[in-house]
Amino acid sequence: MSTTSSNGNNAVATQTVKANLGDAGTHLKQAAGHAGEAIKGAAGAAGEEMRLGKAQVKSELAETALSGIAAAELAGAASREQMDRLMDKGRDLIDSASDLIRERPLASFGMAFATGWIIAKLARSGDK
Repeated sequence: MSTTSSNGNNAVATQTVKANLGDAGTHLKQAAGHAGEAIKGAAGAAGEEMRLGKAQVKSELAETALSGIAAAELAGAASREQMDRLMDKGRDLIDSASDLIRERPLASFGMAFATGWIIAKLARSGDK
């Protein structure tokens, strides 16, 4: 009797192992499905973050372009302003020179003559 009872226990044990392995396979399959869903969710979230980041980069680049255009426009106005200042200084210098010539005509003529002579001398010495 012990053989029959032993075979019966073995059959039950085998069936239990098979059932446990079947349950393990089912649970493994479900775990794989959940992992796949998690990966899909993570990929979707990453894609959304990428779209958001891309939109933010585009926005900042557009702001950069607008700031650059504004700076270029202001640079033109600033250069005109500087040119006007230089022209005013040039006019002031010409007025000062005119006043000096009126006040001291002989000294002015002498300075102009001496300057011309020095320039001519330097030009001739450069030709040799």
